[in-house]
Amino acid sequence: MRYLIRRGLWTVAVLVGVSVLVFVLVRLLPGTIVDILGGGEGQLSPDQRAAVMQQFGLDRPLPVQYLRWVGSMLRGDFGWSFRSGQPVGGLLVSRLPITLELAVLSVAGVSLVGIPLGIVASVSRSVRVKTLVQVVGLLGLSVPNFWIAVLLIIAASYLFHWLPALIYVPPWTHPWVNLQQMFLPVFSLALGLAAVVVRMTRSSMLEVLGQEYVKVAHAKGLSTGAVLLRHALRNALIPVVTVLGLQMGYLLGGVVITEQIFGLPGLGWTLLNGVYQRDYPVVQGTVLLFAVTFVVTNLGVDLLYTFLDPRIRYE
Repeated sequence: MRYLIRRGLWTVAVLVGVSVLVFVLVRLLPGTIVDILGGGEGQLSPDQRAAVMQQFGLDRPLPVQYLRWVGSMLRGDFGWSFRSGQPVGGLLVSRLPITLELAVLSVAGVSLVGIPLGIVASVSRSVRVKTLVQVVGLLGLSVPNFWIAVLLIIAASYLFHWLPALIYVPPWTHPWVNLQQMFLPVFSLALGLAAVVVRMTRSSMLEVLGQEYVKVAHAKGLSTGAVLLRHALRNALIPVVTVLGLQMGYLLGGVVITEQIFGLPGLGWTLLNGVYQRDYPVVQGTVLLFAVTFVVTNLGVDLLYTFLDPRIRYE
């Protein structure tokens, strides 16, 4: 409980820092919502510009704007979109399932593929297998996911005459169509993360397999599969889980570009459109939601350590 309270206080401090940064940085962008609405030809008179600024509350000093925004959030009100007039909270709730589905499928695919490949690479004595793992790992780490996404679209359109869907199909409407629509985005996001997981699983397994308790398990006559899965893998997963938790930030960053490329109206798509349109409440709310997700994910990873290794205790 003391550990959770301490982490909760640090979480509040982090979120305050993120809120200040995003509030300031978004206002450093050239142009405002008034310029977007008025166009580039100066159709609005000074009086009209002042009226629009007053309507959106942008005529007040920045500290006053920030305190009003934070006060509204503490009451559960994320504000209203400058562009569409929708409540930002409702907008984020409607877009969150798409991003969550993309992230969950990516992490699940990485775990189901990367961890077994890492185990195979750690126990295999084939030079070809080890070389293949190293090459795939370097490629996954070196190639940006947005470039992979573009290549996947080009290859799919050329070989299979397939293009990204123009309209998102929810999984509860047509599950099979939704999985088809999600396959390429998930693959483009998961490739880089899978390379990290494979290399980390391999190195962690090699370290654990050299421990004395693994040798004792072999000496007791246990099968190789039992030793790997029941004794070695559980301890080897601790650094892998750490990597998966830390890579969540990378995954959320990649979602922003990937959703735009594949036309998925998730949080990343919403964030980019908010930046283009200088929709301050939308940008601030989306970035803050990303920060909350990242912090909560890391807290969950820390608590998962105690399940993987009962010797770990937090005070």
